[in-house]
Amino acid sequence: MSETENQTPQPRQTDRWLEPGPTNVTVIYVLYLVGFAIGVSALVGIVLAHMNRGKAGGWVETHYTWAIRTFWLGVLGAIVSAILMVVGIGFLLMIAVAVWVVVRCVVGLQAVSRGDPIRDPQSWLI
Repeated sequence: MSETENQTPQPRQTDRWLEPGPTNVTVIYVLYLVGFAIGVSALVGIVLAHMNRGKAGGWVETHYTWAIRTFWLGVLGAIVSAILMVVGIGFLLMIAVAVWVVVRCVVGLQAVSRGDPIRDPQSWLI
């Protein structure tokens, strides 16, 4: 028997982005940003966020809360904007909502890269 037959297969390094933690949160933020070009990626991001919420612990939990709230408040803002497009102001509001989502994702990416928690993950603001 050769040495390789007795070894158990090691998990691939690429499998780690699905596990709760900083890498997973980073992937979620990036999926939200890519969602402006490919809408389904934001849906993948919210599914990952809901699946891993409550599993990471520590400062990473604040990022899951922040990411989930960013998605759902962004959807709410987009719906309100779509309704208000009838009177014209919805176009400006849609741009404001898009900027708000991008800024929250960038704030989250910067904080996760530094290893910092989000100060107020329940906030509606930035």
